[in-house]
Amino acid sequence: MHLVFMGPPGAGKGTQAALFHERYRLPHVSTGDMFRVAVRDGTEVGRRATEYMLRGDLVPDEIVDEIVRIRLAQSDTARGFILDGYPRTLPQADYLDALLAERDHGLDAVVSFEIHEEVLLRRLTGRRVCPTCGAIYHLGNNPPKAPGRCDLDGTALVQRKDDAPDTVLHRLQVFRQWTAPLVDHYRKRGLFLAVDAERPVETVHEQILQFVRSRAASP
Repeated sequence: MHLVFMGPPGAGKGTQAALFHERYRLPHVSTGDMFRVAVRDGTEVGRRATEYMLRGDLVPDEIVDEIVRIRLAQSDTARGFILDGYPRTLPQADYLDALLAERDHGLDAVVSFEIHEEVLLRRLTGRRVCPTCGAIYHLGNNPPKAPGRCDLDGTALVQRKDDAPDTVLHRLQVFRQWTAPLVDHYRKRGLFLAVDAERPVETVHEQILQFVRSRAASP
């Protein structure tokens, strides 16, 4: 199963990817996570991507394509994957098609997570992350037991620089500008599903499952 989850940061793609991983053992391939690790580790890719990420801009295609190519070559993606944050441009979509053609496979579904701006801002600006273990909390609906400290290891929680309100709004603007053409691209191919990301997690999950199963059953 080869899935693409589209949507702005904070729309719930990671939550749904975790549910699909639990059910189907599909790896969650998040370009955002991969770039954050690359930046943290000071790799060449991380250094090249840093300036774009801090501004909330899209990282250039050639950099993103390369990090995705390397990740999809790993053995755990042989049975499929969930791509989160890629593709975001039409050239990236073409590159992904070429990668999948090498595996004699195509995409099974492209799911777009739709969410209102004010809800997204509330989700992201309240998000806090443990820099040690990566655990994610929310000051409003999933706070840590001890204020400002990770439940798992006690590390002081931080707000990602790209979760600051101004950066969130810019990221949303960039996302809409660049990914709108992808909606038409995948809809014409019969791969596209839009979900209301403000609905309960279980409801969204069932909607995605039904669409994926209907695609698998179609000739």
